[in-house]
Amino acid sequence: MSSSAAKMNPVSLRSPRQVAAEVLETEAAAIRGLVGQLDEHFDRAVELLRSCAGRVVCTGMGKSGIVMKKIAATLASTGTPSFFLHPAEAVHGDLGMIVPGDVVLAASYSGTTEELLRLVETLKRLGIPLVAMTANSSSPLARHADLSLPVAIDREACPLGLAPTASTTATLAMGDALAMALVEARGFTREDFARLHPAGQLGKRLLKVEQLMHAGDALPRVFLDTPMREAIYEMSRKGLGITAVVDPEGRLAGCISDGDLRRLLQTDDGTILNHTAGERMTLHPRTIPGSELAAAALKIMEDHRITSLFVCDEAGRLEGVVHVHDLWGLELF
Repeated sequence: MSSSAAKMNPVSLRSPRQVAAEVLETEAAAIRGLVGQLDEHFDRAVELLRSCAGRVVCTGMGKSGIVMKKIAATLASTGTPSFFLHPAEAVHGDLGMIVPGDVVLAASYSGTTEELLRLVETLKRLGIPLVAMTANSSSPLARHADLSLPVAIDREACPLGLAPTASTTATLAMGDALAMALVEARGFTREDFARLHPAGQLGKRLLKVEQLMHAGDALPRVFLDTPMREAIYEMSRKGLGITAVVDPEGRLAGCISDGDLRRLLQTDDGTILNHTAGERMTLHPRTIPGSELAAAALKIMEDHRITSLFVCDEAGRLEGVVHVHDLWGLELF
C-alpha cells in the first residue's frame, strides 16, 4: 500500500469498545459539566415556559433540529403544549404557525446559525419571547434572546473533533432538564401522564380500573330477591362467570360465581332453583375503587386467586366489575 493510501485509510490502534468507552465518558462529562453552568436564567426560563399562554415552539437546524424535535415531543407529552418548527421552512411561510402567546425555544451551539438569526427580527416584531440554548454567550443568538441557557462542552466525542456528538447530547440533556423542571412546576401527576399516553406500554401501566371495568348493561347484577334461575341466566348472558348481588339502594351485598354454583350443586338437594340470589350468595366479595390503577387490581386477583373484582364507590354502591381477562396482555408490571 502506498503512503498516500495509508494516510487515507489509517489503521485504528484502539478496539471498538475502547472507542465506545471514550465516547460515553466524553458525553457523560459534557452532561456533568452543565450542572455548574446552571444559573438564574434557568429558573426564569422555566417560569417563562410554565406561564406561556400558547405553545412552546422548538426550533434548530441540522443535528440541533433533530434534538429539538425530541425536546418538543418530551414537552408535549409532559403537559407543555409544544411543536417543532424548521427554521428554514419558517422564513419561507411557516412563520404563520407562531402566534402571540407562544414562546420560542431555539438551539444553536455556535449561536450564529443564519436561519435562526433570520427569525429573530420577526420574533421581536411579534413580541414572541425567545429562549436560546447555545455554548456562546456572546453570540448574536444569545444577545438577542430574552434568556440564554449555556450548553458549552470541553470537546466533542467524535475522534476527529468534527461531528456534533457531545454538544448535541448536552443540548438534549438541557432540554430534558427544562421539561422535568416544568413537570415539577406544573404539579404534573401520573394521572395526567396516563391521560396523555392512552396507548403503548407506558399508558397501559397507568390505566385505571374505571377505564377497563364492565359497567352499565355489561355489568352482571341481580338483586337480593332475584330468583336463582334468573341469577344464573344473568351470569350466562353477561359472560363473566359471576354476578353481583345488590340491595335496593344499589350497594354490593354479595356475589355468585361459577365456582359458587359448582359448590352449591355438589350439596344441592334439588331445591337450589327455589332460592333467591340473596339466600345463596357469597358475602363480602373483594372490591376496588375505580380510581385505582389496573396493576393494583391484578395484584389483588393474583394474591387472592380470584378472577373478578367489583368496583364500588365510597358508599359501597356498585359501579362495575373488572375481570382478569381485561388485564391479561397489558404488561402491567
